[in-house]
Amino acid sequence: MKARVIRAYIAKELIELVRSRFILMVYLLPTMIMLLFGYGIRMEVTDARALIIDNDRSFLSNRLISKFEHSRYFDVSLDTSDEADALRSIKQARTDVIIIIPESFEKRLLHGQSTQIGIYVDAAFPSRGSTIENYAKGVILDAAASLAPARSAHLITINQRSLFNQAMRDEDAIVPGLIGLVLLVAPAILSALLIVKEKERGTIFNFYASPLSKGEFLIAKLIPAFLLHSLNIFILFLWAVYVFDVPFRGSFLLYWGVSEIYLLISIAIGMLISVVTRTQIVAVVLTVIITIIPGFLYSGIIMPISSMSGISQVEAHIFPVMYYNHILYDAFLIGEGLQSGKTLSYLLILIVYAVILLGLGRLLLKKELG
Repeated sequence: MKARVIRAYIAKELIELVRSRFILMVYLLPTMIMLLFGYGIRMEVTDARALIIDNDRSFLSNRLISKFEHSRYFDVSLDTSDEADALRSIKQARTDVIIIIPESFEKRLLHGQSTQIGIYVDAAFPSRGSTIENYAKGVILDAAASLAPARSAHLITINQRSLFNQAMRDEDAIVPGLIGLVLLVAPAILSALLIVKEKERGTIFNFYASPLSKGEFLIAKLIPAFLLHSLNIFILFLWAVYVFDVPFRGSFLLYWGVSEIYLLISIAIGMLISVVTRTQIVAVVLTVIITIIPGFLYSGIIMPISSMSGISQVEAHIFPVMYYNHILYDAFLIGEGLQSGKTLSYLLILIVYAVILLGLGRLLLKKELG
C-alpha cells in the first residue's frame, strides 16, 4: 500500500474541505437537524381546545367539567349553543374536541343507569385526533370513579408503571432516533461528493493514470469523511444528554463502537452514489432520497417498527437505520447492551452491511474511462 500517496490524497481532501468551507456543514448540518427536529417533533398533545356543552347543568356535570378544566391536556371553554353550531366551530378549526353532556346525566348516574357522553374529535390528523380522544376518555373515566356510587367504585385498582421513559417525555423518545438519522444523512451527503466532483472537474484522470489501486483510492477518499464525522458521534451525544436531558443507561463503549460501524455504512452509501453518478447535483438529490425518507419512516422515530406490517415491515429490515436505532434506544433508555441477544445480532448485521457496501463500492469503481 502506497502510504505516502494516500496521505497526500487525505491532505488534499482536507484542504479542499477547508477552502470550500464545506467543513462547516460537516458539523453545522447535524446540529441543525438535532435542534430543529428535537424541539420540533412532538407526539404529546397539550392545551387541546375543548368545547363542552352541558345540557344537564347539575352538580355532577360541573364536577366532570372541573376535571377537564384541571387537566393540562385541555383548554376548556363552555358553550350553550346547539350541536350544529359546535360542529361548525370544528369545521372552522376553532375547536379540537366537542364534549356533550346529556340531559338527566346526574339523575341516571344516581339511579345506577348507564348514560352516554358525546365526544366529537377533529381527526383530520389521525394520530393527533386519536390522542385527544384517548385523553378525553381518560378524564371521563377518572371522573367516573369519583362520581359512581360508593358500592361500585374502587372495586378495581390499576397499579400502572411506565418503564424506560417514566416521564413520557417526547425528547427521550425522539432524540436517540435523531442521532441515527443524522449519522445516516450527513456523512452520506459528504461522501457522495468526494468522487463525483473529481468526475466533474476532470481530475479523476489523475487517478486513472496513477498506480494507485481502487482500494487505496477509496481509503484515501473516505478517511477524511470518516474522521470528521467521528467527532459528530460525541457532539450528538453531548446534545442528547446535556441539552435534551435524555438519560444514558448503557455502555458508552458500545454506543461509540456501533456508531463508528454505522458511520462506515453511511459513508459507503454515499460512496456508492458517488461512483454511479456523474454530477454533484444528481448525487446530492439521490443521497437525500435514499437516506432521509427511510431515515424517517423506518427509524422508529414516528412509528415503532413492531407496529408495521406487510411490505413496510420488510422494507424496514432492509435499511440499516432500524438496526442502529434499536441499539441506540437500548443504550440510552434501557441499558441491556450486549446481554440482549437482539442487540448482539443487530450489531453483527451492521458489520455485515458495512463489509458488503464497502466491497460493492470497490467493485463498481472503474479505473478507466467508461
